[in-house]
Amino acid sequence: MTGRRVVVVGYHAAELLDIACVTSSLIMANHHGAAPPYDVSLATPSGLPVTCATGLTLQGQQAIERVTGPLDTLVVSGGIGHEEAAASRVVVGHVRRLARESRRVASVCTGAEILAAAGLLDGRRATTHWEYAPELAARHPAVTVDARPIFVRDGHVATAAGVTSALDLTLAFIEEDHGAALARTVARYLVTYLQRPGNQAQMSMFTESPPLGDGLVRRVVEHVTGHLGADLATATLAAAAGVSERHLTRLFLKELGETPGRFVRRARAEAAAQLLAATSLPMSAIATRCGFGSAETLRQAFVDHYGIPPSRYRLTQASTLPSAAGTANTA
Repeated sequence: MTGRRVVVVGYHAAELLDIACVTSSLIMANHHGAAPPYDVSLATPSGLPVTCATGLTLQGQQAIERVTGPLDTLVVSGGIGHEEAAASRVVVGHVRRLARESRRVASVCTGAEILAAAGLLDGRRATTHWEYAPELAARHPAVTVDARPIFVRDGHVATAAGVTSALDLTLAFIEEDHGAALARTVARYLVTYLQRPGNQAQMSMFTESPPLGDGLVRRVVEHVTGHLGADLATATLAAAAGVSERHLTRLFLKELGETPGRFVRRARAEAAAQLLAATSLPMSAIATRCGFGSAETLRQAFVDHYGIPPSRYRLTQASTLPSAAGTANTA
């Protein structure tokens, strides 16, 4: 192949952003020296135009029935039309066929439903948009659905969470294919994050809805997120709430699916991520603000939550950071 052939699969009521985030990023990579370049095309049933969920119409460049391999990458878009597409023998059958002829297979958002219908996610860990994750898990019990990350790589198959997470996945592909420098260049031209780690949460606990069940849990959660630098040991939290440690742990497991200690560690790691991306504070200062005893404790918690050290995370978030007192340390 003279170029890396990438086929994006679209269908009626696909999400335009799911498609454009992939195609625009790859073409931008071509403009900045990707070698070999990406040969990108949109394949639709019978090669016909598709009306996206936004109401705009896209012209298919290839009929999915006529596409043949080998392909470098096959990407299945998501959208509100995903159920109809997943029920289509034409779409699912040809996605299954093309996957066998592709070096890399991916989906964006609810496109995971189509990969699952084709049997391509059986025995694999996968993600999709958080709102549709329970539905995917219920329909396809052979798939290990994880609604938390923005994208998941399991072997040669990748699944992205939703909409703009396609940018993160595509930047990861560009880095894998052509190196980090080109990925950073593309991200800067797209005016987006240089690259969020794949296992970064789709929704931060600082933006998601608070627990709606037990009022005591709500109060403890609000205290934790508002006082990250304080003593947040489970015993301390339980005493302040007027309950036993065992009872508080039982309530947290019921409402949040994790222990108070795990919740505190996650809250502190996410707060640290915000400071790493938005400031040039040294690691020791971030550790203190977020309640970690030291920069090393911060590093350990960060690696546990995000899979990369905080220094690497900071490098992937911005090319320049607002000035703050001190110089960033390495951790």
